[in-house]
Parts: sequence; structure tokens; C-alpha cells
Amino acid sequence: MIAMRAAASAAVRSSVKPCEFRRLFSIANFMPPPNPTAEQVPKAEPNTNLFISGLNKRTTSEKLHEAFSQFGEVVSARVVTDRVSGYSKGFGFVKYATLEDAAKGIEGMDGKYLEGWVIFAEYARPRSPAPGFNQQSPYNQGSPYGRQ
Repeated sequence: MIAMRAAASAAVRSSVKPCEFRRLFSIANFMPPPNPTAEQVPKAEPNTNLFISGLNKRTTSEKLHEAFSQFGEVVSARVVTDRVSGYSKGFGFVKYATLEDAAKGIEGMDGKYLEGWVIFAEYARPRSPAPGFNQQSPYNQGSPYGRQ
């Protein structure tokens, strides 16, 4: 706000035309960053671990396991929850025994309703290392308080 007042007073003193002053603070030349398109976002390679998004806040891991087990042998199903409230963050992971079961799970549940919400199923992408994470560091000895 102070910078704008200073610029306005400087514009008045230097006899800048109002249209030039307006151009100085215009956002017409501002270009937002481009949205990533489907070509830019790499698709995950087929694997047995599925990423499930769009979950209801009240969805439990048991309900997720039950819904996906009709398409194959589910090894594990986990809904990611908030540490404070205990409610779902709206996404989770389902791990199948085979790639074929995982493909059936995606085909059967992607875009379908689960507890009143439309969910989306896709192959999970591998986790990227944390920023500044050095695997060779002597301090990285599998701390129980680190990333799990």
C-alpha cells in the first residue's frame, strides 16, 4: 500500500499521464503459470498399488477394502487420515496381489460411487524423495519419527 502511494506521488510530481500510471499497476500483462496438461503429467506405470481419490471423509479402511475386494485379492487397503481429527483426507491406497486384479479394480471402481461420493482409481506413482533428503547421510538411519 505504501509503495502504491509512493508511486502515485512520484507520478504526480513527474507529470506522468494517468493512462501510464494505470499501466504501471495493471495486471493485463500478468500471465499465470500454465496448467499441466495430460501430456506433461507422467502416467504411472501399472503396478499392484492403486491411488484412490475423492473419498468421503467418513470412509474407513475397512469399507475401502470391502469395496475393492470384489475385483480381486486385496492385500491391504488404507485410507489416509488427519492426525488431529481422525477423519479421512479424501484419498487412500489399495494394494492388490496381482497386476490383473489391480487392472480389474481400476476398471470396476474408477468413476463409481462409494458412500455417496464419486471416487477415482488409478495406479499409484512411486514416492519421490523428500527435498533435501540424502540417502548417504549418517543421520538417515530409519528414525521412527521420519517419513513413513
